[in-house]
Amino acid sequence: MLNRLDRTGFEQINRSYNTVFKPNRLSLGLVVPLENYGMGAVPGMNWHLERVQLAEQLGFSSVWLRDVPFNVPSFGDAGQMFDPFVYLGYLAAGTERIALGVASIILPLRHPAHVAKAAASADALSGGRLLLGVASGDRPEEYPALNMSFGDRGARFRESFAYIRQMAATRPQFTNMHGTPEPGMDMLPKPVAGKVPMLITGGSQQAPDWIAANGDGWMTYPRNMQAQQQVIGDYRQNTRALEAFDKPVMQPLYIDLAAAADADPQPIHLGFRLGVNHLRTYLKTLESIGVNHVALNLRFNQADIETTLKRLSDEIVADFTH
Repeated sequence: MLNRLDRTGFEQINRSYNTVFKPNRLSLGLVVPLENYGMGAVPGMNWHLERVQLAEQLGFSSVWLRDVPFNVPSFGDAGQMFDPFVYLGYLAAGTERIALGVASIILPLRHPAHVAKAAASADALSGGRLLLGVASGDRPEEYPALNMSFGDRGARFRESFAYIRQMAATRPQFTNMHGTPEPGMDMLPKPVAGKVPMLITGGSQQAPDWIAANGDGWMTYPRNMQAQQQVIGDYRQNTRALEAFDKPVMQPLYIDLAAAADADPQPIHLGFRLGVNHLRTYLKTLESIGVNHVALNLRFNQADIETTLKRLSDEIVADFTH
């Protein structure tokens, strides 16, 4: 299944990767929790499974969890609160089709053997629906709590990434700063498609050519359209230089969906308050510059969440379902 180009040029990996990411096309997912908690750091997590199930029924292609081990006051966001791998198992049992993503596991804060085992388990239990975002971490306060240094996280990220990749092989033999498996040892289960798709977040303290060569895709941050087009072009130039598979690009977008369809965009944190017509135009422009997936974040959405999900499905999602 690996080492095969589909008609559009992306590698075929697992069920979710193949569905969510299509070259020259944009798909839409959601960042969990699916609720408004803009006035505080901690969500209520009310009806959280039911809302993910609704998102699946409404045609959203993915939901994305985050790795937030500590509620750091300066960060101001506890994410979905639950450990992402435990929560992945719970969501896998409660859904059937929707892609289950993590944006992103902080590799330097976890031993890679635990990440490899948990990721392969979530992938197997969900039937190949895991998309694993990985990052080096951007909250310095977490590192002393785990007796880890912040300054060398880039080197530990690279070693952790390599360790996880090698654990997908049968009885792998390697030496790594995180450990050396004894001959004959193996880790089970294996990922459904031979490897878990790993998407690198931001720079992760790595050189651009390393990111292009090693990741199965790139998670970047919202920028003005001209700057975003430039960084995506640079990334794609680096991937083309490898003479290998093209690779997808995704980004988040915070939205507060206005009642009026023609409401003009107004900036909010990493996104906009806007009507569906301007949202559709904005997403189509992102698609035209090479963004393959957008994870919508409703943290600051003022309208009822279920109503907003249904409006997005009726008026936006169909335009990005291929």
